[in-house]
Amino acid sequence: MAEDVERHEMATLRELLDEASAGRGRVAMVTGAIATGKSALLYGLAEHGGVHGAVPLTATGSRAESALPFGVLSQLLLGARMTERNRATILSLLREGARGASGPGEQVDVLIVDALCTVLLELAERHPLLVVVDDLQHADHASQLCLSHLARRIAYAPIMLAVTFRDPYALGGLHAEMLRQPHCRSVRLSHLTVAEVTRLAAGEAGAARAARWHELTGGNRLLVDALLEDHRIGDGRGERYAEAVLACLHRSGDAAPGVARALAVLGEAGPVARLLGANEAATAKEVLALTRAGLLDGGRFRDEAARAAVLAGLDDGERVDLHRRAAELTYHDGAPAPVVAGHLLRAGDASRLWALPILEEAAAQALRDDGVESAIEYLKLALRSCSDERRRAGIATMLVRAKWRIDPGTPAGHLGELTEALRRGHLSGGDAVTLAKALLWHGHAADAKNVLGHLRKLDELDREAVAEVAAAHAWFRSSCPPFLAHLPELSDEQAGGAAHSFSADRRTESVGALVRALTQGPLPETATTAERILRGSKLDEMSLDTVESALLALTYTGRADLAAPWCDSFVAEAAARHAPGRQARLSAIRAEIGLRRGDPAAAAADARRALELIPPDSWGVAVGGPLGSLLLAGAAMGRYEECLPPVTRPVPEAMLETRFGLHYLYGKGRFHLAAGQARQALRDLRLCGELMGEWQLDSAEFIAWRLDAAQALLALDEAEEARLLVEEQLARSGGSKRVQGMALRVLAGTAEKRHRVLLLRQSAELLRDGGDKYELARSMTGLAEAYHEVGEFRRAAVMGRRARVLAHECQAGALSRTLPDGAWAAGDPDARPVLSDAERRVASLAADGYSNREISAKLFITVSTVEQHLTRVYRKLSVTRRADLPETLSAQPL
Repeated sequence: MAEDVERHEMATLRELLDEASAGRGRVAMVTGAIATGKSALLYGLAEHGGVHGAVPLTATGSRAESALPFGVLSQLLLGARMTERNRATILSLLREGARGASGPGEQVDVLIVDALCTVLLELAERHPLLVVVDDLQHADHASQLCLSHLARRIAYAPIMLAVTFRDPYALGGLHAEMLRQPHCRSVRLSHLTVAEVTRLAAGEAGAARAARWHELTGGNRLLVDALLEDHRIGDGRGERYAEAVLACLHRSGDAAPGVARALAVLGEAGPVARLLGANEAATAKEVLALTRAGLLDGGRFRDEAARAAVLAGLDDGERVDLHRRAAELTYHDGAPAPVVAGHLLRAGDASRLWALPILEEAAAQALRDDGVESAIEYLKLALRSCSDERRRAGIATMLVRAKWRIDPGTPAGHLGELTEALRRGHLSGGDAVTLAKALLWHGHAADAKNVLGHLRKLDELDREAVAEVAAAHAWFRSSCPPFLAHLPELSDEQAGGAAHSFSADRRTESVGALVRALTQGPLPETATTAERILRGSKLDEMSLDTVESALLALTYTGRADLAAPWCDSFVAEAAARHAPGRQARLSAIRAEIGLRRGDPAAAAADARRALELIPPDSWGVAVGGPLGSLLLAGAAMGRYEECLPPVTRPVPEAMLETRFGLHYLYGKGRFHLAAGQARQALRDLRLCGELMGEWQLDSAEFIAWRLDAAQALLALDEAEEARLLVEEQLARSGGSKRVQGMALRVLAGTAEKRHRVLLLRQSAELLRDGGDKYELARSMTGLAEAYHEVGEFRRAAVMGRRARVLAHECQAGALSRTLPDGAWAAGDPDARPVLSDAERRVASLAADGYSNREISAKLFITVSTVEQHLTRVYRKLSVTRRADLPETLSAQPL
């Protein structure tokens, strides 16, 4: 403790002892708050005095012995070396004095006090005496009188009297009586300074950590030592620190622990006295003492760990009772709802009439401030305590919304209760819309339609319900079009008079922009609206749908370049707010953005991140979003094995009634196409296209399904049908350079050799402006092959090198494998042309001697598909049979 820090006060006391030893008696009154080192200083002085010729007589006051007459004086006198005769005399005096002090009136005999002091004076004639009394405030009254008497008589005796006490007021007149003596000195100790804490921690903690320790403890030696010990064993602020906090309270007096517990429960000093039913002045005095001890600062615990240690010392019954009373007190004082609700929660009691509104208000505020976990706990208590069925339904709906933000899978347990509440007429119209969305998310499409159908049967909707239904029309139009028919129709008057807030208006405008992007294609005004909405949005409770819709609207209007930085910003905000649900949904959108910018590796990472933050089973029908992106990215990178789990994972049947199902079908179709399974790919892509047409969501920038279907048809030697699909997609491109560039690349595959170069050059030029690096690499690869086919070998070599660099840049493994080093060497007509990934796999097995049927079984494709691939391979490599296939194809990795 203090012995590790050299103190000026010890030098002062030694000087006083030297003066006393020379026959000029001295009194030292050492004061200071708890754990300032008073005891250590006095006992250090006693050791020093014993070594330098003084006889130390020591005693310690104790609350437990404060009613024992002459208890402290007995410790002093009986600890001295003396003859048996003198000892017997002293014992006799002590017994006689104790009888008088314990009798009626508790009068202390002044003659006995004088006699006992005379004994000490006589002892000092042989050797200088050092009389040390620690915690004088706890000494019995008789001993305090004796010491006061002694202090007045030692001015010219070789005696030094050194006492410690914490609070002068606890000594009453004794403090003033002793301090008025001319030979009395007051020595006040303070807590450690930052510099002293730094010296104590030298070699074990840096200056910054030492400064932090000082801030947490106020320099309290006991707490600093405990922190140092915990630090040595790597326990942070651990067990020793907690023990030191409780020790400080115990040493502060009988009332201090109760005041500290009340402070720990309330968190502030204000209403502590009323919580305890105690005297205001007495409580303020205890608070001041705890502040001087370094535990409090500004009426609050300096350190939450100290507060936690105090709370841990409460038994369950006492804790519940204190929080129940604190809830009542703070409510009537008009404290903020979260403060009152926190006490209700810890008391586990919301039986008061005012408790439910407080819990609901606190939950709403917590959701606005991203305290989702707190909101959930408030609502759980409210739900347990509420007996009114209509109100229970509203609370349960709010709880579903709160749980949804952490993990959309967790609220499923409340859906049955809410459905029953709807059947009984206890669920409001707005809450019914929330229930329908939740049921749909979990794949209960029929139940969701029934809920919406129930709304249609209502004679009248309140203004809030009308507003929710109006917003739901746009949401279902963009996300789940088949459900629109089940929503109530709103008159123009109802829609115009709906109760809207600013955030609700922005949400409606944002979803409207997404609807236009999906139904009308890439319009500049749609992108402008979406960006304006994003510029004024934050991720609070109501704005996630707003942000998501605006980001997707930008993406589906061909402005993925603008959507990317906005999405990055919102993902970072969601992470900072510790909102994994929002972070996952935004990561899924970022995966779509990455695909449109030609970065399949980043898209795959974002899709996986989304599926890690929310488990696939909790994604419900929306799982099609990240799964579809993962399939598209895996197909581009040629990582087919990694995509097999998503392809084979069961998905909710209801997903195919949503926009997410379209994304999944598109990804699955591309995956099958890249894996050489053209017929299966065509089935998936045609189903995707049929649904897009039926729902009128046939926007090229959303999903250009016709182009991939055309590629599947080309793989099946259906060139004419492929050409018609491409031309139709070109007519529906809506001015999107990206889609036009992709379409021209596929169209080149249906054209004669002499037309391919021109088509592919136009494709590459459009894609350079379109911002999709992966699609640009595909067009450049096709252009290199086209140059080679028409004999322009130097151009083929240059374009091949550029395509290879770009393919590596966007980690398009499937494309890179078709562009080996040295492909289309300048002027080399025999340079191996590009084989597609599917063609390479078939050719490799054929070169190894596998039959067409064996290749079909190994690659899970039809024999007809194998034959078609081999026909194209023979044509590209200018061979007529498999025996002529180059040996370099043999044993290549699949």
